Amino acid sequence: MAADNHIAEIKARFDDTREMALVPVVEALCEVTEGLSHAKQRGHCRRALPARGELVEIVEALREVLFPGYYGQSDLSQESMRFYVGATLDKVFGRLQEQVKRGLCFACGDDPHRCPDTERRALAITKDFISRLPAVRHMLATDVQAAYEGDPAATSPDEAIFCYPGIVAITNYRLAHELYHLGVPVIPRIITEHAHSATGIDIHPGAEIGEQFFIDHGTGVVIGETCVIGNRVRIYQGVTLGAKSFPLDENGNPIKGIARHPIVEDDVIIYSGATILGRVTIGRESTIGGNVWLTHGVPPGSQVTQAKAKETGFEAGAGI
Repeated sequence: MAADNHIAEIKARFDDTREMALVPVVEALCEVTEGLSHAKQRGHCRRALPARGELVEIVEALREVLFPGYYGQSDLSQESMRFYVGATLDKVFGRLQEQVKRGLCFACGDDPHRCPDTERRALAITKDFISRLPAVRHMLATDVQAAYEGDPAATSPDEAIFCYPGIVAITNYRLAHELYHLGVPVIPRIITEHAHSATGIDIHPGAEIGEQFFIDHGTGVVIGETCVIGNRVRIYQGVTLGAKSFPLDENGNPIKGIARHPIVEDDVIIYSGATILGRVTIGRESTIGGNVWLTHGVPPGSQVTQAKAKETGFEAGAGI
């Protein structure tokens, strides 16, 4: 008994010491300074933030709806598929509405007239988004076909759905793109950045991308916010469609929302490592070779390659 009391006394002193060490750290972290004020629950709005983990689960559920049988439950008959898709969408609807509401609330600032309306707006946006899923599915079907036709290593369109990181990233992009156009803050970026972290493919949800889009291999691909990509475009790993510069306002801050990324017309192929910067146009049916650096547009039918590599011989282990 004495030993037990002694252990309890030591534990109590240890707990007190630990608490004394933690309290000032907790207080400092909860001050939420240094630009993190949105995390505070202040004013009229509780500032419930979008939940990244919840959004990831919602996107995975939508992937099951867009590719039934490939993701989620795999042994679906034609009849059970209808029940499965319907039940999954029913669950997604409420969860997504809540996250859209949080996104709207997050962006409302301190305007007391905007925040109370978020419930109605979130419901309308969610309804509109769900109604667009068949169109998203059509676009993805063309992307899958492009992957199958564009890669001789693909044995079937099914393999592209199951295995290709490009299809994963494009699916996230096409879902996020619809939310982006419906005016949902923050959430579209969370969705595309989740795919970025999983695949290495960085597509901004604001980019406009046509049918039959194929990203082969994919790692290191960057597609900027104001890119416009036509139909039947194929790009390879390491391609950057980026901005050349960032115009500043009179206060020296970057001007947001201006068109600053490339336009890639129909039937263009861009090979690995190519970098295309600025609001330039790559004409239809052009081919941009690997590791090319472009800051100007090219006319339709162009073939752009880097300068011929210089071959140099070495003797007796001599260097360059």
